[in-house]
Amino acid sequence: MTYRRRTSRRVTSTDIIDIGGMTVTVIRKPIRNMYLRVQPPNGDIRVTAPTRISTEAVETFVSTRKTWIRAQQRKIQRMQRDTMRLVGGATGEEHPEGQSQHLNDQTGRQPSVGEQDSSGIGSRDTGNRNIGSRDSATVWTADVQRRARQSLEWQLPALLDHWTRVIGRSPTRITFRIMRSRWGSCTPATGRIRLNLQLGLMEPRFLEYVLVHEMTHLWVGGHGPRFQQLMDRFLPDWRDLRRELNRFAVL
Repeated sequence: MTYRRRTSRRVTSTDIIDIGGMTVTVIRKPIRNMYLRVQPPNGDIRVTAPTRISTEAVETFVSTRKTWIRAQQRKIQRMQRDTMRLVGGATGEEHPEGQSQHLNDQTGRQPSVGEQDSSGIGSRDTGNRNIGSRDSATVWTADVQRRARQSLEWQLPALLDHWTRVIGRSPTRITFRIMRSRWGSCTPATGRIRLNLQLGLMEPRFLEYVLVHEMTHLWVGGHGPRFQQLMDRFLPDWRDLRRELNRFAVL
């Protein structure tokens, strides 16, 4: 059975169809080629197809890639298990009273919500989402949020001091948020950086990598050769760190 719903501009139609026991969302747009994605949190299968292509062609396209689809779904499950183990192992240890540090910009203002992002570092697939609204709510209790924020506030002043001298630019503001699909983002025009609160529950080297990535965007807005050259200079092992970070799902 096929279900159809109203869609946004540039999308001709969105259908949900069953292909060999797999539920597939088919989005038709005025494009030339078909694209297949398996998306977290649940391994959802999504095909973006040209407007005039037949349903039979879509079914063939998906069916011939069933082995790949199942492999990607297993990979997503592993990512989720790794992430939940990491969060479950996050300690509740607090820093001694009187030693807590808060992250301000150079004018002494407290971080506040930034503007819409123009650059950002996402999880492996830019379509990645959190582990699911119910599970995410379970993970992000008030206590976990407090511990993650405290960890970030504790680590960032020293990191900023070091990397501002290395990179030669400094963000105007940094904010922490529960982000659905990114580890961080930057708005170069305003100098504002947003960091995923989840980084406060992870190994410090991941926070450092994301911070360097976003601060590099204060020089270069995209991810082209110039950006990569700067990253190679600032943090030579950044590709390895990116690969390791992408083992984890965004909560």
